[in-house]
Amino acid sequence: MDRVMIFIDGSNVYHSLKKIFGRTDLDFKKFCQQLVGRRKLVRIYYYNAKVGLKEEPERFRHQQAFFNSIKDIPYCELRLGRLVYTNQWPNVPPYEKGIDVQLATDLITHAFRNNYDVAILVGGDNDFMGALQAVKDQGKHVEVALFGREGTSFQLRRVADRVITLNSRFLRGCWKPREQSRKEPPRNNQPQNGQQETDSYEMSDEVQAETQSAW
Repeated sequence: MDRVMIFIDGSNVYHSLKKIFGRTDLDFKKFCQQLVGRRKLVRIYYYNAKVGLKEEPERFRHQQAFFNSIKDIPYCELRLGRLVYTNQWPNVPPYEKGIDVQLATDLITHAFRNNYDVAILVGGDNDFMGALQAVKDQGKHVEVALFGREGTSFQLRRVADRVITLNSRFLRGCWKPREQSRKEPPRNNQPQNGQQETDSYEMSDEVQAETQSAW
């Protein structure tokens, strides 16, 4: 039975969910189970950037609540980079630092240590192509889980042994229960005009935490 590790670019997932589905209340435990299938899950790594406590105290509090929910998932590790605030803040938003390096390093290190047979990358950044090729060169299999049309993330699609399309059909059983997502109304996250009624929702505390935390 193949041993699987999952590497999740949290910011990429958040923005893709929001843009494509108009909702972000993904149940990451169910989502990862769907990715793994009948194979053996070894570890999940979730990557995101830590908000500054001094710069954004309220957002920091919500983000910590969301991160705690991620850490509660069995076999899941939280990997944090940081947000860099320039002297132009708050007129210019901060930028992420350290996340791509952490993710690529973990991919390659665990491949060299023979800790998995299959790596699943959840994220569409073409900069990971080199790390994925290095993993393949170690005799490992590489799968990439992608949102969007086939023309997106072309370099990742080319290097992957298998592409998992994250569409509504794949995610059907991966959302949080509706009753869990009706505690608070969304803030500045209304569905766009013409969006199907089935995609409308109200955000739970954990979902709002992710909304407040990702750029």
